[in-house]
Amino acid sequence: MRFQRQGSLATVDLHGVYERDARDLLAGWLNTAPAEVTELRVIHGYQRGIALRDMLRGGFSHPRVRAVLPSLNPGETRLILKKP
Repeated sequence: MRFQRQGSLATVDLHGVYERDARDLLAGWLNTAPAEVTELRVIHGYQRGIALRDMLRGGFSHPRVRAVLPSLNPGETRLILKKP
């Protein structure tokens, strides 16, 4: 798993991470995310990443997340963040 930040956009690659671990890692990062970050792009893959996709789009919640949106890329989900 790798986090990258470019201005107000952060990206995380979850390839090879189990669903439970991904949920915990995302929640931990969101708890400490800089206030300037307004969007987190989560790359989960689309062939073997459907468990992560379904977890994000169907049941993931965090106080910092305002909206969970699909991306034009089927292997990616966008988390729109609130200001802390």
